[in-house]
Amino acid sequence: MTDLPSWLVSIIASIYPGIVPPTPYVYDGYVEGDFTYAAPATAGRIEEIAVVEGGEVSEGALIFALRDAQYAAALRAAEAQLAQAEATLVNLSTGSRDAETAVIRASLDQARVALDIARTRLERSEALLDRGATTQAAVDDQRAAVDEAKASVAQLEAELSVAELPARDAERRAAEAVVEAARAQVDLARSDLEDRKVFAPVSGRVEKVYFTEGEVASAGTPVVSILPPDGRIALFFVPEAERADLEVGDEVALSCEGCAPDLTATITRLASDPQYTPPILYTREARGRLVYRVEATVEGAANLRPGQPVTVDASTAAEE
Repeated sequence: MTDLPSWLVSIIASIYPGIVPPTPYVYDGYVEGDFTYAAPATAGRIEEIAVVEGGEVSEGALIFALRDAQYAAALRAAEAQLAQAEATLVNLSTGSRDAETAVIRASLDQARVALDIARTRLERSEALLDRGATTQAAVDDQRAAVDEAKASVAQLEAELSVAELPARDAERRAAEAVVEAARAQVDLARSDLEDRKVFAPVSGRVEKVYFTEGEVASAGTPVVSILPPDGRIALFFVPEAERADLEVGDEVALSCEGCAPDLTATITRLASDPQYTPPILYTREARGRLVYRVEATVEGAANLRPGQPVTVDASTAAEE
């Protein structure tokens, strides 16, 4: 009956509307949104929502922010631990501080002077002993004082050498590991703090805001949904007999009430499994029971809304 003249089809349709088959390759469908959802990485109380439903948002713009006082404090603590670890490493790598080394040097100079005095006294006592003007015990005491002064000088020389040397390799490597761990903690704390603010992953229209300021959002729970300009998909259902004439990549024409003229969509998916009936609101009279779901990305139709019914004309694509 589809080969009959259009005027005859119109007459038959006016008399017997139930027996006129639908126009081939023209289908009823509807628009569905391919939304992008913005959710926090960690749970928290929402402090600010920077968008409104129905408004436009640009990629990278702030969408919402969670309270961050605790995370800011954690970052400061991590930075302080890093500074402490770095100072310890510097101290181990360069030896004691200059002031500490200066104290040891002064003590060593004093010990050397004491040694010289002890030697002088010993020499004087030995000369007196030769003349019988002193006792052997006094000379022995002077020799013991010289030995004690020598030991003090040796000890301070050793302390000065140790103070001027850097730490042992094992200690330095351990300190370096502590610094690296502290840096990792700073990076982690900074990342956690940055995650308290969520920015738009794409540009588009704000479709829904699911929370209000002051409410607590769980990690991974969407707070805002965004409909990108290319996120509108036309869904329609094709009878089995006509499915083989359509392919992924075919362009189809769209029309709807209040829509801009010359709307097109590109088929992106043809279902492999059939459905026995399309959604009841979008059925056409005398449509075959065995139909296949088809998805087509809509191009240049910012005014289309998800759920809006559309008519899809795939006759051009079927003829190619």
